[in-house]
Amino acid sequence: MREHDDQPIRVLALDDSPIILMDLEYTLEDAGFEPICVRNCAKALHVIDEMRPDVAILDVNLENETCEAVAVRLRALQVPFMLHTGDLERQDELVTRLDAPILAKPAFSEMIVQVVRNLHHAAERSI
Repeated sequence: MREHDDQPIRVLALDDSPIILMDLEYTLEDAGFEPICVRNCAKALHVIDEMRPDVAILDVNLENETCEAVAVRLRALQVPFMLHTGDLERQDELVTRLDAPILAKPAFSEMIVQVVRNLHHAAERSI
């Protein structure tokens, strides 16, 4: 985790909507985080391998895919993540299987920041 070396907390944001991704980027920057925003799983997996994030925000249903491969990779690396989805009525077995905090879209900026901080602090305590 990066908080100890005076680096901002690196947050991966995965969403296929450019408007939501831009909102997440501004929200994270305003809170002092280092956002890394991507629109598909291939780019997210590349980011994870190249510059491991401290926390991630994942949209569940992307244009032609789900975030499952990214969630599995993050979990293997013990990187905490939350699901940021507008499909709460369709919470299927994938969402249950991913077993992560869920934040419904649209979410207030303050709520997103608080969940990111909580995930990061919980990960810090478990080290």
